[in-house]
Amino acid sequence: MKENLLIDLSKKFAIDVVNICNELLEKSKNHALINQLLRSGTSIGANIHEGNVSISRKEFVSKFQIALKECYETQYWLELFKETKIISQELFDDLYEKSSKIRKLLSSSVITAKNNFKK
Repeated sequence: MKENLLIDLSKKFAIDVVNICNELLEKSKNHALINQLLRSGTSIGANIHEGNVSISRKEFVSKFQIALKECYETQYWLELFKETKIISQELFDDLYEKSSKIRKLLSSSVITAKNNFKK
């Protein structure tokens, strides 16, 4: 059940990131930074999707850990964008809250999977 929620949340988040990055690319000269956010923000969901079709628990944990790392990286880029005024505080708050929810669910899933793997 949690994985389905993660799939839904991460896909919606990726769509938000794509749309925002497209807007920013039209308005800003910071293309390299925007591409970093685009890559990390969309990679979260891609790794969750891959993890859900893993052939082993070890592969599942690995993909979810990668998604978790990408989530932390995305939050870094969001913080940088806010502090350099590339995005507004309101947009930052919205995206950061969504990514935090995904991050917490991923952390929980990784812990649960690791504990089940040990048994």
